[in-house]
Amino acid sequence: MLQISSDVIRGYNDTIILYILQKNPSYGYEISKQIKQLSDEKYIIKETTLYSAFTRMEKNGYIESFVAEAGTEGNSKRRTYYRITEAGINYYKEKCEEWNLTKDVIEKFIESN
Repeated sequence: MLQISSDVIRGYNDTIILYILQKNPSYGYEISKQIKQLSDEKYIIKETTLYSAFTRMEKNGYIESFVAEAGTEGNSKRRTYYRITEAGINYYKEKCEEWNLTKDVIEKFIESN
């Protein structure tokens, strides 16, 4: 199965992550699972890419992290969760507009058979 090159999608990792975080706060492994599932396994984000995005977006104020207990009673562990901020919602909207413009331009140069 053909998968999307990380070079092609790199500029939109933040958009993808913010899309997922708009629904609910989540943690790294769950976010990567959702990306894989929602993309029909055409994009599998690397762990290092995911955590670099978290660091960058938190620094820019688009997300915030918090630690919470996860698991069932007697088998809980602490996990770092991420949630989108108001600035993150605005950034997501900007990136969606940018994507539509990018798509319009690139489609001018793609031959469909």
